[in-house]
Amino acid sequence: MSRLHPRGNHQDSPNEPVPRRRKNALGRDPFEELASPDSATDGFTPLPSGTEPFVEPPLNPEPATQPRAKTRPPGERSQTSESNDAPMTDESTPPVSAEPSRGWLDFLLGEREENLQKAFESLVDAGTRYDRYGFSPTVAKQSFPFFRTLYDYYFRVSSEGHEHLPVDGSAVLCANHGGLLPFDAAMGIVDVALHMDPPRVVRTIVDRWVGTLPWVNIFYARVGQVIGTRKNFTDLLRDDQLVLVFPEGMDGIRKTIRQRYQLQEFRVGFVEQALRNRAPIIPVAFVGNDDQMPILYDIKPLARRLGIPVAPITPTFPLLGPLGLLPYPVSYKIVYGEPLRFEEQFEPDAADDPKLVATLAGQVRETVQKLLDRSRK
Repeated sequence: MSRLHPRGNHQDSPNEPVPRRRKNALGRDPFEELASPDSATDGFTPLPSGTEPFVEPPLNPEPATQPRAKTRPPGERSQTSESNDAPMTDESTPPVSAEPSRGWLDFLLGEREENLQKAFESLVDAGTRYDRYGFSPTVAKQSFPFFRTLYDYYFRVSSEGHEHLPVDGSAVLCANHGGLLPFDAAMGIVDVALHMDPPRVVRTIVDRWVGTLPWVNIFYARVGQVIGTRKNFTDLLRDDQLVLVFPEGMDGIRKTIRQRYQLQEFRVGFVEQALRNRAPIIPVAFVGNDDQMPILYDIKPLARRLGIPVAPITPTFPLLGPLGLLPYPVSYKIVYGEPLRFEEQFEPDAADDPKLVATLAGQVRETVQKLLDRSRK
């Protein structure tokens, strides 16, 4: 990954002006360390060379080596410091003050959003700007009014079943996926934040391919999305967080119009993680995501050639160009089902039985499909 020379180490003539390093609008690229040996073992995909030339230096040049605590009381955050938890040392990015001043955005946010800001800040250790996954309370706060507007006025979301969401502790929210672009995940995050008291922040597991998208990858990390590796999943659950997964993966977002609301094959890793970390699985049904951008045909040979998950033809794309990728203003409905508590039926070492894990994943898939079918009526 290319990086401009620091001012004191420029190799050209001393009379030649030194190029100024442009500051990334979203801060340091959280995926910069993906090429390191430690991260590579987690299955991250490094960014192509040259795609992010304006990356700030790492927060901590030395990789974290301290082990994470395996157990702790519910609701208590780990005090272990990792690379993204270290305080900022760059003069252009001073440490976060204990009591940030109120800006113009605070006057646009209601009491609920102010409480949500406290929930954002609780995920980041004092004196740091990001958590170890790159989450930024500041960026999340600035982005929330936009997604709240989509939630209220564009997708007009209704929801039910919030009593099944735990007020504390970890849980895996397992949902159907669709609609080409992940607005279903965004609406789910906003819905949980608005209907839980106190608000809780949902962390969505995203495909590793997202880590290769310049700028998009940074924004995803800043608003709380996390690349789907075993270590990341385990750490989130051990931190007593709500984790949203779409076990269909990319197969969910590229369903054609003939496959609307028909669940594709589930990946099974989320069941393994739920068993090992003693977390319930909460089925979630999204109605509306498969209607927001119906895919008439997927040109799979073209997608493989371009190295992208899907090359869609929709009623508006590519006919209208980039505007054709805008989702239709369909009404969303989100329904949370009763938790599946496999952790009460099986011991953690049951996660080592691939047949059992596959069977339980099939049960979850069937439960989500039934919940989805009932919710559409």
